[in-house]
Amino acid sequence: MKIFFLFTFSTFFWSPFEQAAASVHYDKILTHSRIRARDQGQNVCALQQVMGTKKKYFSTCRNWYQGAICGKKATVLYECCPGYMKMDGMRGCPAVAPIDHVYGTLGIVGATSTQQYSDISKLREELEGRGSFTFFAPSSEAWEQLDSEIHRNLIDNVNIELYNALHHHMVNKRMLTKDLKNGMTLVSMYNDQKLLINHYPNGVVTVNCARVIYGNQIATNGVVHVIDRVLTAVGNTIQDFIEVEDDLSSLRAAAITSDVLDILGKPGHYTLFAPTNEAFERLPRGLLERIMGDKVASEALVKFHILNTLQCSEAITGGAAYETLEGNTVEVGCDGESLTVNGVKMVKRKDIVTSNGVIHLIDEVLIPDSAKQVIELGGAQQTTFTDLMIQLGLASSLRPEGQYTLLVPLNGAFSDDTLRMDQRRLKTILQNHIINVKVGLNELYNGQELETIGGKLLRVFLYRTAVCIENSCMVRGSKEGRNGFIHILRQIINPAEKTLHEMLRNDKRFSVFLSLVKAADLDDVLSQPGKWTLFVPTNDAFKSLTDDDKDILIRDKNALRNILLYHLTQGVFIGSGFEPGVTNILKTIQGGKLYLKTVNDTLLVNELKSRESDLMATNGVIHVIDKLLYPADLPVGNDQLLTILKKLIKYIQIKFVRGSAFKEIPLTFYNPSITQLTKLIEGEPEFKIVREGETITKVIHGEPIIKTYTKIIDGRPVEVTEKKVTEERIIQGPEIKYTRITAGGSDNEEKLKKLLEDEVTKVTKFIEGDGHLLEDEEIKRLLQGAGTEYTKVTKVIEGEPQIIEREIKKVHLEEAPVRKEQPTRRTQGGTARRRTRLAYP
Repeated sequence: MKIFFLFTFSTFFWSPFEQAAASVHYDKILTHSRIRARDQGQNVCALQQVMGTKKKYFSTCRNWYQGAICGKKATVLYECCPGYMKMDGMRGCPAVAPIDHVYGTLGIVGATSTQQYSDISKLREELEGRGSFTFFAPSSEAWEQLDSEIHRNLIDNVNIELYNALHHHMVNKRMLTKDLKNGMTLVSMYNDQKLLINHYPNGVVTVNCARVIYGNQIATNGVVHVIDRVLTAVGNTIQDFIEVEDDLSSLRAAAITSDVLDILGKPGHYTLFAPTNEAFERLPRGLLERIMGDKVASEALVKFHILNTLQCSEAITGGAAYETLEGNTVEVGCDGESLTVNGVKMVKRKDIVTSNGVIHLIDEVLIPDSAKQVIELGGAQQTTFTDLMIQLGLASSLRPEGQYTLLVPLNGAFSDDTLRMDQRRLKTILQNHIINVKVGLNELYNGQELETIGGKLLRVFLYRTAVCIENSCMVRGSKEGRNGFIHILRQIINPAEKTLHEMLRNDKRFSVFLSLVKAADLDDVLSQPGKWTLFVPTNDAFKSLTDDDKDILIRDKNALRNILLYHLTQGVFIGSGFEPGVTNILKTIQGGKLYLKTVNDTLLVNELKSRESDLMATNGVIHVIDKLLYPADLPVGNDQLLTILKKLIKYIQIKFVRGSAFKEIPLTFYNPSITQLTKLIEGEPEFKIVREGETITKVIHGEPIIKTYTKIIDGRPVEVTEKKVTEERIIQGPEIKYTRITAGGSDNEEKLKKLLEDEVTKVTKFIEGDGHLLEDEEIKRLLQGAGTEYTKVTKVIEGEPQIIEREIKKVHLEEAPVRKEQPTRRTQGGTARRRTRLAYP
């Protein structure tokens, strides 16, 4: 009857506690342990025991599936869950453990040494009496591990020392694990000494960094939690410990210099990884002196050793990142019985508990990035760059007080040919990776230009999952140091030097494609400023193209433009900027779609491999392909063209719809630099400002059009002047928003600037550095009698001038050897010399 009563009482008494504890970490982990052991019978829990030790854990899912704790293999044990016991001949743990007073409960949970010491210290009567206690009872193994001298002193003075020590493990109220909140402080029954409680997400509960290994054993007058070590009295603050510990004098000096020591004297829950004097002595003298001489760096150094959370060693069962007071994180883990910091075993002594945290002594100094010079930020994968910087004298030019950004390629980006280059050339390459200003990763934006110390402008391209600078994209690992940022790149940066057109012209592989571009009047598109991605077929793509075929293509300019502009898309798209394995859809200027993706670092365009990608131009990027691209959904309506395309394109089936025609593609998708130019020859210039909504019709009689350029004939430069005489030209309907005046030379620019300063009181806007937007009357007044050195440019806002009628009377070509052009001079008396100047867009 008594056993039945105990069973019933404990069931009803424990149920509400179980329900209330459902949301705390310890009880969640315990629930998982019960689930893992459900095949073993009722009320059985699965534990992991670290091989070679007696340490057992109710494990997290991570440790359970890894089969290891702190990197050591763990075996699985099945035991009765806390509060239950076995019965002979029955499976599992069907019986509830009997409820007794605290003294009797010590025996039930196996804390027999604590029970014995309670007896001989005369504490037994209190543990059997009335009250509501929490007893953090050291296991028998914990007493064995206690320092022998301390243990002996306790046994030699049982009535005072041992009695007080056991009282230090007691709290005068019942506290279940659900009540033990992280960061709380309890008052023990000895001299109101503090007990610091931590309750971690992995289910570990500690009291003064001793781990609860068996919790919540209910007693009639309280509760017993078995812990894995004997508690010692909590000392003063971390600051107090540092100030009296001889082996921390170097840390003490650094903490005083940086004004951090006082922080460690304030209330809190800190973890200090304290480097010993020996650790400081291992640092290079110059490095330590530089950091200690820089208050910002020394403060960062000391704060990098401090966590704003209390991390006891027993709570660490695997690696995790923790934020320091400096702002960055350190990786704290374990390797068997040893703690590790950033993967290195460096903890000499652990769990020195103070009133505001815990101290772990380490034998290495942790140097944060924020205390390092930018050249020191490179890791093991960037040693080639940093070594070259030192060898070529560039590292010494980076001043400690300066501001820099280093764009550092990985070691693998430096080929043997690169490393064998002339040192001057190699130095130039490295200079193109140094920016004379600090630019963090979150400060970069698409279209941004960064100027290197070598004078080159580098463009920034932002994509969904990548940040690229010119041809090279970043990898993870950007860091900020004391005097700059470092960003890690896949490739050596190749700054653009030429336009798309110049690159095609200078590479014989693209001669056929370039000839077709010229025939389609697309030269200007590839020559002028812009942001393009061009997929260029090599001559191999046109092997089967005969001269007759080429003539047919060229005659059908509209079809040719459609084909060529399918290779061009707006925007600069770097191959390594695409997310690997994901298809990216780009709309071409022709209107069709290109399908791009990268597989094994190879760019695929419509499933065709790019033989060479990321050739950077000043106005875009080239990706080289060996086949002509054609939109699969675009039908051909001409038999001759179909035959030609079938020769060139065999990887898709080209549709044929008789009579279908290619759409016209006007060259309005790019903006020429000058729309219309009016020449001033002699006399008073005529001006007219046309307001929005109005149209004009202007007839120009006999106006010459002159174009002068240089070409190479027989190895020598020859100036060719092309002159077209137009009988009549009618321009209708442009709306002119503003008028711009530009000077024809450096001398003239100075004159114009002076005239503007002297004569014009209102300047509305500056255009392209040397152009000035003025009111109409001011322009008229300024240019009267000012000579022909100045050119009036009218900017068309809506529409282009429409040529209604044109009759060309004569085309005359003149050739002459190139002569050095003399600067324009005003004739004596101020009369302007007659000249004509024409600029083309």
